[in-house]
Amino acid sequence: GYEPIVIGHTLAIHDCQHPLPADASVAHEMIIDARQAFGTGTHETTRMICERLFGLALEGKRVLDCGCGTGILSIASILAGAQSVVAYDIDDWSALNAMHNAVLNHVDSRFAVYQGNATLLDGIGEQFDVVVANINRNILLADMPRMHRHLKPQGGILLLSGFYAADVPLLADRGESLGMTVTSLWEDNGWACVEMNNE
Repeated sequence: GYEPIVIGHTLAIHDCQHPLPADASVAHEMIIDARQAFGTGTHETTRMICERLFGLALEGKRVLDCGCGTGILSIASILAGAQSVVAYDIDDWSALNAMHNAVLNHVDSRFAVYQGNATLLDGIGEQFDVVVANINRNILLADMPRMHRHLKPQGGILLLSGFYAADVPLLADRGESLGMTVTSLWEDNGWACVEMNNE
């Protein structure tokens, strides 16, 4: 288990064994029962993306969560107003854990999760308002073309983390090759989060 994690005054994340303190003052509460999957909010990359998701105007938007782990970013997106989220993870236990957490947070009716890698996107015809991924640099570099193909050309946002600040130029170069530019950058303890938009 883990102690509750509070991100500003916006979001508190806790597990089933550690409820929020009675005096916690946050707009949203999330339960994450992490089994073998990654994503509880204890890591800098997860916290940065969660914070940014609540800074976006997600009302009525569709979100794609690549490498969803526990489903924490998918659930955060829905709590922040997203209409629906499609997610995938290469590990079957992560996909199962993500749906389990969606049920715990009563957002499963707006959530679909698949087991597989980025190639499964080839069978999904739709485009998304926001594509989010918190996975390692090399996978991001390999998968960004597929992510970009599923991003709406007008107003689409690609939100990435899971890499060090020193890796930002590599991600920026790959984004530029796809016609995207880095519009925002955040750093926390050597880790980075970038937001890209179509030029």
